[in-house]
Amino acid sequence: MANVLITGAARGIGQELVRQYAANGDRVYACCRNPGGADVLNGMAAESGGLISVHDMDVGSEDSINACASEIGGVALDIVINNAGVVGGMHQAMGDMIVDDWIDAFRVNTIGPFLVAQAFHSNLKAADNGKIMTVTSQLGATTWPMGGMHSYSSSKGAVNRVMIGVAMDWADDGISVALVHPGYVQTDMGGPAAEITPEESASGIRSVIDGMSMDNSGSFYKWNGEIHAW
Repeated sequence: MANVLITGAARGIGQELVRQYAANGDRVYACCRNPGGADVLNGMAAESGGLISVHDMDVGSEDSINACASEIGGVALDIVINNAGVVGGMHQAMGDMIVDDWIDAFRVNTIGPFLVAQAFHSNLKAADNGKIMTVTSQLGATTWPMGGMHSYSSSKGAVNRVMIGVAMDWADDGISVALVHPGYVQTDMGGPAAEITPEESASGIRSVIDGMSMDNSGSFYKWNGEIHAW
């Protein structure tokens, strides 16, 4: 049984990751910014026989992240999944940009995952071969041939570089670090016409995490296990 912490666990890919890990018999710490409104997640927790607990964490707030870390305490975490994210608003084009939304995208998509890594570093180090995976996007790759979506793509490109740095920082700690593009997924963000289901994406991400090691720490994957070009 692994101890798994997942952010952004109230819906979409995060919620499906919670379901799949618990179905596998793993202990899941499901974190979201509005636990009181997370009816499906709370229902899953109630029926999990203690495998799922729901925790308050807003990854856009350092105080909230640290409070959640204090609540969870010193438990050894085998896996931390930085899944929480925002799209960065609906105005992201040249001449049509809301700067406050752009700043919020960086706060949640870039700084938040770093602060989560920092807050749970000792928990990951206490595990045998701890792993931290950050859900990013192919829009954050310089190789992706698409303009627009400047708030979202720049915040994801930035978190890619941040996590490469974390992999280097933790090279002697026995904690492997990776990033994953989850695919074009049928979620609130991706819409119903997207290419794959949350079930398919979450299953693929779990397989990628299973294959993480210190030998490939710092890698950027696609949900299907292929390496994504930066």
